[in-house]
Amino acid sequence: VQLQASGGGLVQAGGSLRLSCVASGSIFSINAMGWYRQAPGGQRDLVAITRGGSTDYADSVKGRFTISRDNAKNTVYLQMNSLKPEDTAVYYCNARIQATIPVWNDYWGQGTLVTVSS
Repeated sequence: VQLQASGGGLVQAGGSLRLSCVASGSIFSINAMGWYRQAPGGQRDLVAITRGGSTDYADSVKGRFTISRDNAKNTVYLQMNSLKPEDTAVYYCNARIQATIPVWNDYWGQGTLVTVSS
């Protein structure tokens, strides 16, 4: 199982980016899918997560970021609007996947850098 993230880049403050993450390989079922971020010198923090049709966001991104999911494509998206310099970080996707019944494991994408200039 692999997670491939894409969509990062350099954007000015106030701009938008959309991140994508595709899960591939031998997948029986996917539970939660989410996005985390890690700023330089910081820890990896949850940004947004979707599970069972519900979503949850870090307070710092509520109203600006939207997480969505295409189950048919095993893909999760993060639409980021009104970006701020403090959103600058490496963004990682995460998914809880059942590759072999009944075992669930967490998988991580390789990270995609988002840089917001002021």
